[in-house]
Amino acid sequence: MALAWMLSGKDDAKNAIVSINAGAGGTEAQDWAEMLFRMYLRWAERKNCKTTVVDLQPGEEAGIKSATFIASGPYAYGYLKGETGIHRLVRISPFDASNRRHTSFASVSVSPELNEEVVIDIDEKDVRIDTFRSSGAGGQHVNKTSSAIRITHLPTGIVAQCQQESSQHRNKAIAMKVLKSRLYEYEQRKRADEKQALYESKEEIAWGSQIRSYTLQPHQMVKDHRIDLGIGDVNDVLDGNIDPFIEGVLLAKA
Repeated sequence: MALAWMLSGKDDAKNAIVSINAGAGGTEAQDWAEMLFRMYLRWAERKNCKTTVVDLQPGEEAGIKSATFIASGPYAYGYLKGETGIHRLVRISPFDASNRRHTSFASVSVSPELNEEVVIDIDEKDVRIDTFRSSGAGGQHVNKTSSAIRITHLPTGIVAQCQQESSQHRNKAIAMKVLKSRLYEYEQRKRADEKQALYESKEEIAWGSQIRSYTLQPHQMVKDHRIDLGIGDVNDVLDGNIDPFIEGVLLAKA
């Protein structure tokens, strides 16, 4: 009952738009971002949530630079909203021939997918729209034409992009939907006077600002620093079993 009460926010029942961005560190950080991407897709699968990838920027050698997907299912945003923040990985790098331990960072941002009842007006002069060639899978048509769309909201610096569809018009519509959802969440957070900006955060994606640490070596432990909860089965967590953290954060905010 307590958890159901914690999911009573006005946006909690909505679908969630989840974005993952690799921090500094090149291939190592990009591999970590891809691990997080898989973790959330597996969580969604466990919850019978449908996932739709909106944007995927692959790394040069491995992993991803960034990814955005929509998780569609009951209370997807309510569950995932607490995942916003910096996630830290400590492990012996598979990309280091000397088998040294590395620390990597990635950021996660979550916003509610808006329905038609919520109207967000965006002035045309406040946005810049860029087209570029898709770098992801999508067939020859996607890769040969500049069908991918990037929309930048100039007053806030918030960016949304989509490159998964072959139609430039469709990519633009999806990117605009993502942008409106991010602007809505940005304003909600701003009104609540929370310290952490959700998008275009001034915080460096680095040590000291993480909400959760995933340690693979020298010991195994995933620890959420907000609720001081540690779980030793790292593989289970990375396979999508993050409910203890999600529920712990929801209940702690009571």
